[in-house]
Amino acid sequence: MTLTLNIPVEIEKYLTQKAQEQSLSTEAYALQLLLERISTQEKSSKLIDLLQSWMDDDEDEQQETGAFLIRAMDEDRLSDRPLFPQDLKGVTW
Repeated sequence: MTLTLNIPVEIEKYLTQKAQEQSLSTEAYALQLLLERISTQEKSSKLIDLLQSWMDDDEDEQQETGAFLIRAMDEDRLSDRPLFPQDLKGVTW
């Protein structure tokens, strides 16, 4: 596909300078920048989708997991004093 862009002179000079530093044509350098940008956006989009899927998971499962972690942290302590006392649930944690 051929794409024609009208870009400001300052940007053209910048692209040309950076392309020369990498021994590339201006067109090849501009294409490389576009591909890098697209790749970054695709990775970000996939990460956002993954995080959203975690947030959309079953709330009951999240509650069970949280309760398990709290129990495990209270049981695996040198002190007999619980880290998450039940009488302070909803107050401090």
